[in-house]
Amino acid sequence: MQEVDLFVIGGGSGGVRAARMATGRGARVALAECGALGGTCVNLGCIPKKLYSYAAHYGESFAEARGYGWHGPTPPFDWATLKRNRAIEILRLNGVYEKLLVNAGVQLLRGRARLVDAHTVQVGAERIRARHVLIATGGAPHRPDFAGQELAVTSNEMFDLEPFPARLLVIGGGYIACEFASIFNGLGSRVTQLYRGAQVLRGFDDDVRAFVAGEMVKKGVDLRLNAQVASLQRCDGGLVATLADGSPLEVDAVLVATGRWPNTAGLGLEAAGVRLTEHGAIAVDEHFRTSVPHILAVGDVIDRVQLTPVALAEAMVVVDRLFGSGTRKMDYENIPTAVFTHPNVGTVGLTEAQARSRVGRVRIYRTDFKPLKHTLSGSSERTLMKLLVDDATDRVLGVHMVGAEAGEIVQGFAVALKAGATKAVFDATIGIHPTAAEEFVTMREPVA
Repeated sequence: MQEVDLFVIGGGSGGVRAARMATGRGARVALAECGALGGTCVNLGCIPKKLYSYAAHYGESFAEARGYGWHGPTPPFDWATLKRNRAIEILRLNGVYEKLLVNAGVQLLRGRARLVDAHTVQVGAERIRARHVLIATGGAPHRPDFAGQELAVTSNEMFDLEPFPARLLVIGGGYIACEFASIFNGLGSRVTQLYRGAQVLRGFDDDVRAFVAGEMVKKGVDLRLNAQVASLQRCDGGLVATLADGSPLEVDAVLVATGRWPNTAGLGLEAAGVRLTEHGAIAVDEHFRTSVPHILAVGDVIDRVQLTPVALAEAMVVVDRLFGSGTRKMDYENIPTAVFTHPNVGTVGLTEAQARSRVGRVRIYRTDFKPLKHTLSGSSERTLMKLLVDDATDRVLGVHMVGAEAGEIVQGFAVALKAGATKAVFDATIGIHPTAAEEFVTMREPVA
C-alpha cells in the first residue's frame, strides 16, 4: 500500500494551499478531488459571483454615463455571452489550480475519497496509507423545508439558469441572497426578496444592514421582511409561491439561499472515529485537530468563518504545525469581509452592538453622503461610512462602509486595525482627495 505524509481530501482553497505548502516542506502529499479543482470559491462562489456583479453594474453605468455627455441607446444584455465567457474563465482557473498542484509535486487523485480507518483513505479502487489526513471538503447550500422546495434552485445553479428569469424570487437574507438579488436586479430581472427576519445581513452592523437594504430597494429590489414562503408549485406561466400570509407570487425562478451546511456525508468519519458538532460540522481544536489527533480539518467543513482567505490561513497553520515550527496561530479577530450587493459592503472589526458589549463606552463616527460621481450621474445612490472607537483607549474597533468599491477601500483599513491604530492616528493621516476613502480620516465629530 502506498504511504504518504499527508492526504488531503478536497481540492478547494484550503486543501490546495495545504497540499502545495506541505510539499514545499518536503512532505509526500496526495490530494483527492471528485469535482472541479478550486472548490466553491472558484467554481460556484466568489469568482463567478463577482464576475456577474461586474456585469450587473454595467446596466447602471450605461444610464449614469448620460450625465457625463455619453449619449446613445443602451446596448442589450446577452445572458448567453456572460455565461459562456464565465465558463471559459473558470475552466482556465481549474487548469491553473491543477498546474499548481502538479508542479509542486502533489499526487492528484480524481475521485471521491473516504476514510476506511483512521490512517487509510480509499479513492476508487486505490487505498493509501497516510500519516496525517486533512479534510477540506467545504460546504453545500442548505434547502429549507417547505412544500415544493425541489422546484427551487440553489446558488450552485444560478450561474447557468436557462432561460434568464424575467421574474426572480430570492428566499433568504444573508450575504448570498442579497448578492444574487442585487446581481439579477442589475441584469434586468424583476427581483422579489423574502426574508423571515426583521432585517437582512444578520451579524453585520445594524446601521450597515438598514442602509444597504434601503439602497437595494431604491435600485428596484422588492425586499419583503418578516415574510416567508409556505409552498411552491408550477403554473402555466412559471412558478407560484404561496407566502405565509396566503398571498400568491408568480415568478419564473426561485433561489433558496438560506445558509450552507458542511460537506461531511460519505467521508467515512464514523469509521475513523471523527466527532461532529451538534450542527454537523467537524469538531476541531485550536490546532485544527479533530477528535482523532492526526486527522485535521479546515475551511467551511469546520463552520467557523466561511471565507476563502480564512481557509487559506487555517491551512497554513496546519502545515506549520505538521511540517514546520508549530508556532503559527490562527487569529479570528478583525477579519475583513465584503458583500457584493449594489452598492457593496465592506467591513472589518466589531459591530456597534459588539463594541458596546465588550468595552462599554464607545464613540461613534458616522457619515452618509452622495459620492462625487453621482453629482452628475443622476443616480440617487449614497455611501455610508462608520467608525467605532473605544472611548477609554482611543483604539478603532470597527470600520464599516456601504458604497462603491467598499471592499477595496476597507482592505487597507483592515491593516490599520490589525496594527492597533487609534482614532488619533486616523486623524493624523492625510486623505487622498477627492475620494470616498478620505472620509475615514476626516470624520471629527462623534454622533450622539
